[in-house]
Amino acid sequence: MITIDDILETNRMITENKLDVRTITMGISLRDCAHPNMEQFCRNIYEKITSCAEFLVKTGEDIEAEYGIPIIHKRISVTPIAIAAEACRADSFVPVAKTLDKAGKAVGVNFIGGFSALVEKGFTRGDRVLIDSIPEALAATDIVCSSVNLASTKAGINMDCVREMGEIIKRTAELTRDQQAIGCAKLVVFANAPGDNPFMAGAFHGVSEAEKVVSVGVSGPGVVKHALENLKKADFTEIAETIKRTAFKITRVGQLVAREASRRLGVPFGIIDLSLAPTPAVGDSVANVLEEMGLESCGAPGTTAALALLNDAVKKGGLMASSHVGGLSGAFIPVSEDKGMIDAVNRGSLSLEKLEAMTCVCSVGLDMIAVEGETSAATISGIIADEAAIGMINNKTTAVRIIPVPGKKVGDMVEYGGLLGRCPIVPIRREFSSKAFIARGGRIPAPVRSLTN
Repeated sequence: MITIDDILETNRMITENKLDVRTITMGISLRDCAHPNMEQFCRNIYEKITSCAEFLVKTGEDIEAEYGIPIIHKRISVTPIAIAAEACRADSFVPVAKTLDKAGKAVGVNFIGGFSALVEKGFTRGDRVLIDSIPEALAATDIVCSSVNLASTKAGINMDCVREMGEIIKRTAELTRDQQAIGCAKLVVFANAPGDNPFMAGAFHGVSEAEKVVSVGVSGPGVVKHALENLKKADFTEIAETIKRTAFKITRVGQLVAREASRRLGVPFGIIDLSLAPTPAVGDSVANVLEEMGLESCGAPGTTAALALLNDAVKKGGLMASSHVGGLSGAFIPVSEDKGMIDAVNRGSLSLEKLEAMTCVCSVGLDMIAVEGETSAATISGIIADEAAIGMINNKTTAVRIIPVPGKKVGDMVEYGGLLGRCPIVPIRREFSSKAFIARGGRIPAPVRSLTN
């Protein structure tokens, strides 16, 4: 039975605590678009995306207006282009990226993801062409996002790709240097990437998915923080229970939106991603939630434990609120997109090493971290290798979205605007080289826990 108190609480969560549906993402299969001729392939892609997603944005806006629930982004994810474009005998997939950009803009979405390759065990020709195309593709487009999955618990780590991605990130930064290397903000390197993730930049429509689906990513760190403000003297059992109850309420909002979007579009409901996704706005910070538990500043000793509690409680609370849970589901820690994280870096309490420890227990990894432009490709590859190892060993998703900003030094700030926010240049250990380690290549074998059949 819904009471007036429930209605008032939900209204307060939206108006005061920045509760929102971060994204409605339509996943679209492009496997039937395959064609050996690049021009025909691109035409097939454009026609399919524009026909499938024609009413996606309007539907989102209608639901937002009718229910009063902010829906921040409408997005599309597609079959990894390295797979869909495999039949094309082309030396570059940049035309495909431009077509995705054109199609996404035609239907009015904020981002389109899936310029991706899955190479945890090795490369096909299509994989290599796509990876080589990433820098130019991201420089030539506005809303296209790219990802590469190069490790998994089952397969180990593709260290050849780790080496290449360090170089790809550096090249992407250089080609978009006039925009403070924004191309790197649209590129993520994964271990154990899920194929149903609605969040960018890592969204793609997995090969095991239906023809098309609608998935929703919810948010609400401000709501969780508000719930903890009255628990100054509570123990962690009570804190965990409060977060679980709050996560349930947040997820019910997402379930409502997902169900309505699915019905109105005539597209199957995919999943709800339970993740707490912050924004640069005041009061919408995961770091502030951790500080509400008693930490003087995010990054202080105890931060990893607090994040582990938060991540687990969010999953437990949201699980019962949705019929299908997937994606990443937990707490995001993107530095540039979280005002509390930005403040913590500026005051010196949060370092790259502490962030890496936090990735062991959160839902993703090192996210939206700006570093000095002089950072070498080998150092970036070393960071990717470390994160991939954490994901592989712990059987969880980890990722790296790192931005070496040309011309920027520690103490500088970069501005991206919107959800991408602003970020201080994070200090990084560059005095000791990883070059010889990264140059070895090959594969780091999968761990014993992969032998589960």
